[in-house]
Amino acid sequence: MNVAGIMSGTSADGIDVAIVRIAPARARIRSPRPTLTLLAHEGFPYPAALRRAVFSAMNAQSTSTPELARLNWRLGLAYAEAVRATLKRHPIKLDLIGCHGQTLYHQARPAAYAGRTFACTWQLGEPGAIASITGIPVVSNFRPADMFAGGQGAPLVSLLDYVIFADPKRGRILQNVGGIANLTAIPAGATPAAVIAFDTGPGNMIIDALTQSLFNKPFDRNGELAARGRVLAPVLKAALRHPFFRLPPPRTAGREQFGREFAAAFLANCQKISPRAEDAIATAAALTAESIARSYEQFVMPQMKTRAVDYIVSGGGARNRILMSMLAHHLEPLGCQVSASAAFGLPVEAKEAAAFALLAWQTWHHLPGNVPAATGAARPAILGEVTYV
Repeated sequence: MNVAGIMSGTSADGIDVAIVRIAPARARIRSPRPTLTLLAHEGFPYPAALRRAVFSAMNAQSTSTPELARLNWRLGLAYAEAVRATLKRHPIKLDLIGCHGQTLYHQARPAAYAGRTFACTWQLGEPGAIASITGIPVVSNFRPADMFAGGQGAPLVSLLDYVIFADPKRGRILQNVGGIANLTAIPAGATPAAVIAFDTGPGNMIIDALTQSLFNKPFDRNGELAARGRVLAPVLKAALRHPFFRLPPPRTAGREQFGREFAAAFLANCQKISPRAEDAIATAAALTAESIARSYEQFVMPQMKTRAVDYIVSGGGARNRILMSMLAHHLEPLGCQVSASAAFGLPVEAKEAAAFALLAWQTWHHLPGNVPAATGAARPAILGEVTYV
């Protein structure tokens, strides 16, 4: 079965599409896992007007019903166009689409509202538009089923991490650095019940916000700006005192914790010490790297069966040479061998999109897609909703 996964993350920089051939596991194999083959992947930046609309709606204190309705449909059209463009470049017979959608709000922990206390999440991108335009069934809205099972709705990429990367002899850490950074830890020979997964904190989110504000660029390409700066230690130390970093797993983060307000305060603290914009970018990169390393050392390292660990990085942050250098500086003394996922055959931009292709395949076959050990759910759950053609 050929399945397309669509992902647009908290960086809101665009759409990644991955087409994956998925074959069922053979029943005679112990602990069977489906087989995945990446057939194609493409990336499409959001048009400037759409990116502005997404940012204005994310974590907004107020907006309008028409704006949200229009954004939902506009995103659905963009996702459909991305799939069609991918198929034009790679003529592949497609059977199913899995679309994560654009997260506008993610509240992983229960809070009071209108007389009830509950957690909630919301991803936009009208699946009816995708199914109608492409002529292919769509699985969407993956997170709620995990949350109603007591989970935090994230991270959901852990199933793909386990299926592709679990190894009988090597410990593996799968670190995604998108807008938010998250990891999946798979001890050598582990079953899914032994998987550890959680958000480590900001990924590219603060780096991107400061780069946009200070240099009018969407991101720090290859870490070139950070390479010209110095890390402002007092700002870094203060940022690492954020309450999120003290939470034990499972935990999730988003713009609610590290969005525009956090970025503005972070920049103000940098400018009190140094007028150089590059110093702020370097300090933001250091916050990402050190929060990842601290998360590994505190919550994961004690559970690994060996100090010989492959630390495999994906997402846009894997393209940032300074960030990768910082990660190696912190993690290699802990026994980790840091590399990008491309070294294992999976391009860094394709992994999360491929994960939602796999989750869509699971849903289509009435199989659970969450890893309860990762999300904190009380039980496995079939994720998502199917929109037929």
